[in-house]
Amino acid sequence: MNTIKSYLQENNDRFLSELMALLKVPSISADSAYKNDVIKTADMIVESLEKAGCDKVELCETPGYPIIYAEKIIDKDLPTILVYGHYDVQPPDPIDLWDSPPFEPVIKKTDLHPEGAIFARGSSDDKGQMYMHIKALEYMTSTDQLPCNVKFMIEGEEEVGSESLAWFVPRNVEKLSNDVILISDTGMISNNIPSITTGLRGLSYVEVEVTGPNRDLHSGIYGGAVANPINVLSKMIAELHDENNHITIPGFYDKVEELSSEERAEMAKAPFSLDAYKKSLDIDAVYGEKGFTTNERNSIRPTLDVNGIWGGYTGEGAKTVIASKAYAKISMRLVPHQDWNEITQLFKTHFENIAPEGVKVKVTPHHGGQGYVTPIDNIAYQAASKAYEKTFGKVPIPQRSGGSIPIVALFEQELKSKTILMGFGLNSDAIHSPNEHFGIWNYLKGIETIPWFYKYFTELNS
Repeated sequence: MNTIKSYLQENNDRFLSELMALLKVPSISADSAYKNDVIKTADMIVESLEKAGCDKVELCETPGYPIIYAEKIIDKDLPTILVYGHYDVQPPDPIDLWDSPPFEPVIKKTDLHPEGAIFARGSSDDKGQMYMHIKALEYMTSTDQLPCNVKFMIEGEEEVGSESLAWFVPRNVEKLSNDVILISDTGMISNNIPSITTGLRGLSYVEVEVTGPNRDLHSGIYGGAVANPINVLSKMIAELHDENNHITIPGFYDKVEELSSEERAEMAKAPFSLDAYKKSLDIDAVYGEKGFTTNERNSIRPTLDVNGIWGGYTGEGAKTVIASKAYAKISMRLVPHQDWNEITQLFKTHFENIAPEGVKVKVTPHHGGQGYVTPIDNIAYQAASKAYEKTFGKVPIPQRSGGSIPIVALFEQELKSKTILMGFGLNSDAIHSPNEHFGIWNYLKGIETIPWFYKYFTELNS
């Protein structure tokens, strides 16, 4: 493994150009207009896995986008690592807020990335982090240093709920059998303070529709006489939080895990600057549930947020109209023990109950998933910790994340495997936002660190 740094130096430019080519393809799973681009991306990854040394690579058909399966089995008596990633990306909207086109990757230097960062949709989430694993395998196979077996499962629907993956996994349990699942779709505290994600929040995502009159109405003739769906929806959304930013849905907190003061004190040891946090977001104050810190609000507490709201006339100029309908998309981030199906039903019942007379309400569930906590006393975590310590020179800090990867709970249920989340991105990478980027240093550091995980995991299992 000691040759990994020289291998990176020799192949640095190629590794970057290959990732840039992958980022040029708009593999947006949420928009059917990009179907051919999603398929093209899958084909590119198949080719990369073959070149990296996999003996078997399959493009597995599903009810939706294909799942890529690959393997390199060197000895069935050795441990097997299953690498998961996804090749689809979020829509780039709003386009006008990007400083450069989202699918024309460019390298720019920033304060946090003086060596440069790749700006493009999917650079950090998850093409860049997924591709680190392919390049790490290439290194291990080309230098004959692969210490155990490896399998890959890379999907194209993570950004829309992984529905086809939920179909695929139970049908392929034997094929996917493993000793641990390895994922890089998370981040770390900073480039100087490595961390390993040990918890993920669950998710419930819904769309709501409020309907008033049977057509758009003249706001002068009808204004004040009929319910305005946009006004009503705004009030209903406002009622979902109280004055302490506590979610008002009955039963919502019944199964929320309450951490002890000791556990919260341990979390508070992670380096965090509130001033730097506010400065990075250009805000003058933080906001959230009373009684909890910023890092607690975005990790161990559930949330409810409006992701989009629309209705009526939004074009140039004025149009005096009362819209017939108003819509909103709402996501709820959940903590361990909250069941996303149960929370979705609680939301639906409550939202329908608070609707005033004069409107009709429709709640459409989209997708969701369970939260997850991984233990830090198992072999896989110890191997990951040793790997970070080897390449960063520091023991990583265990940290719960506010994000969601719903399929992690599915993996444990169906494959009976624990998951290790070795992320190399930063919170400032602007994933799901305009100007998403991934540091070149982070990309290469991931490729450097991953082989050490393979080595230590194999040794600890012997």
